[in-house]
Amino acid sequence: MDEYLNVGKTYLVTGGAGFIGANFVKYMLEKYADIKLVVLDKLTYAGNLGTIREELKDSRISFVKGDICNRELVENIFMQHDIDYVVNFAAESHVDRSIENPQIFLETNILGTQNLMEVAKNFWTIGKDSNGYPIYKEGKKFHHVSTDEVYGSLSKDFDIPKELILDEAVRKIATGRKNLQTYGEKMFTESTPLDPRSPYSASKTASDMIVMSYGETYKFPFNITRCSNNYGPYHFPEKLIPLIIKNILAGKKLPVYGKGDNVRDWLYVMDHCKGIDMVISKVEAHEIYNIGGFNEEQNINIVKLTIDTIARIMKEEPKYQSVLSTDLSNINYDLITYVQDRLGHDSRYAIDPTKIVTELGWYPETPFTEGIEKTIRWYLDNQEWVAEVTTGDYQGYYDKIYKER
Repeated sequence: MDEYLNVGKTYLVTGGAGFIGANFVKYMLEKYADIKLVVLDKLTYAGNLGTIREELKDSRISFVKGDICNRELVENIFMQHDIDYVVNFAAESHVDRSIENPQIFLETNILGTQNLMEVAKNFWTIGKDSNGYPIYKEGKKFHHVSTDEVYGSLSKDFDIPKELILDEAVRKIATGRKNLQTYGEKMFTESTPLDPRSPYSASKTASDMIVMSYGETYKFPFNITRCSNNYGPYHFPEKLIPLIIKNILAGKKLPVYGKGDNVRDWLYVMDHCKGIDMVISKVEAHEIYNIGGFNEEQNINIVKLTIDTIARIMKEEPKYQSVLSTDLSNINYDLITYVQDRLGHDSRYAIDPTKIVTELGWYPETPFTEGIEKTIRWYLDNQEWVAEVTTGDYQGYYDKIYKER
């Protein structure tokens, strides 16, 4: 594949101290020598400068603490930096939190996104065409990172998964992925109607539609990617996989909603970052792409695989037993406890990434069994990070790390 056309580009990465945003920052700095990144993050519970501690020492990166809803702050960033690409990761994202407090999700995910676009539109506009539409500086684009949850819920048609048969064009590219499975007849495509079911997914759907409306009304240059469930290093330990890892090591019960039979499609975070990079760099404006993992699995099986993998690592490599707060013999399925199901819990998500595979040559390279072991080993090797983010000392991290620069 040709080298991406991003030499000398400046990116505004919102939410760049959060899980996916931080991994994107790491990916981009490692891959490209001649780029600049401006990271904007509010540093709430899920944003932590410890996640990009080493990256902040790099002269190619600047950090701004603040809210994407703050018009003056965002305008100041555009005045100080010639921003080529806005990559919008900033969002309230935990469904359970959205059920408890919907309003903050609407403010950040909808109004914050609109604020970013309005500022970008104003700074990128250099005139009007004969029909009154804005004319933008060349090479500018707003990339909005969305979620498969905007599509709603798919039916779970099979209790025992069936083989997932890929299209011939996809098989030719995704040669490294074998033994794929599915729990249903249908998958989400880019043409699937938007049908959100929670305050979180409704706020993301609204932000998607605001982005698309700017494309129609102002011919604003944008792309949207919609991803399946991400997992990997630096994931805040309230989401399923990092929470399960943390609780297993502590010998605590593992809460599983309902019967644990809800199905999710899991995407290793660095595979996602690669897909975002390709869409930003190689795709014309106004295109939307699904980025999925070909990794459908029931939640209960995810929990059991995590237990099995940790138990095996502990037995094969006793050095890791020092991180246990329980006896090794206690790491078994007895830790699983079933709790009342989440309100409006979607049955199944499954993304069809055929468009990005066939048009851009991207595919999810990481099988789940490989990705989950890499993720577990990262958490075993980074217990200090887990302990510090769990205590919520975000301001302390900000003061300590930012002042080191």
